[in-house]
Amino acid sequence: MSVLSRAYTSIQARFIIPYQQTHFDRTGFGKQLASYKNQYVGRRCFLIGNGPSLRAEDLTKLQENGEVTFAFNRIYNIFDQTKWRPTFYISQDEKMLSGCIKEVCDLQAKEKFIPIQLKWWNGIEIPLAIYFNMRPQNVDDPDRFAFSDDCAREIFNATTCMYTAAQLAAYMGFSEIYLIGVDHHFQISQNNQGEIIVDNSVKDYFTDKYNEDKDKLYIPNTERSTMTYEAMKRHCDARSVRVFNATRGGKLEVFPRVTFDSLFK
Repeated sequence: MSVLSRAYTSIQARFIIPYQQTHFDRTGFGKQLASYKNQYVGRRCFLIGNGPSLRAEDLTKLQENGEVTFAFNRIYNIFDQTKWRPTFYISQDEKMLSGCIKEVCDLQAKEKFIPIQLKWWNGIEIPLAIYFNMRPQNVDDPDRFAFSDDCAREIFNATTCMYTAAQLAAYMGFSEIYLIGVDHHFQISQNNQGEIIVDNSVKDYFTDKYNEDKDKLYIPNTERSTMTYEAMKRHCDARSVRVFNATRGGKLEVFPRVTFDSLFK
């Protein structure tokens, strides 16, 4: 790197990035996000988990019924089984995303939402993505988790992309959120004491291809994720956004259960 390049990088890190982070709603990305405020008032949306219960035919049904969907991370591994494609795509895990940048760049979605911090600090660039300002918070204290009402300015980080999607969905005006494929149960996980828990009776995802590089990825903490979902429910309830779990089975019992097929009668 030349002296001039190092000088610019230093200025960017010390002045430009802190200013943009503080005034993110004034940036082009912030203005793009602001255009989605209340765009879907009164509608429902579906958050698509990547658990083993996820069925391609359910995704096809969502497409046939014109449903708005949020999908995450390596959802593209199911594309060869269905014509469905997500309305919105989100990924905020730098380890996972760094291993599939090309696939995410090629992925079809109306919009892709990626934290600007991954572009600034990890060199992860997704062409045409809408970058959002991901604010950190103490993941060890979910009782005090914040929930953004101004996604053009900031979205608060948590232990799952579902929390990010819930903030965006509430901001966009959705009044009902349905989860599918959120099994909330992994072959290898950890608890809040850092102990590793192994359950060989379950699969992690809808395909074994999903985490072939699992040795490089974070081990999920389901205890912490449960508390994150509890915070998500608390904040959505306060904003009159109803959240339901339409997953076929699984172990997430934070939200009221509904049967997926009953939603289309």
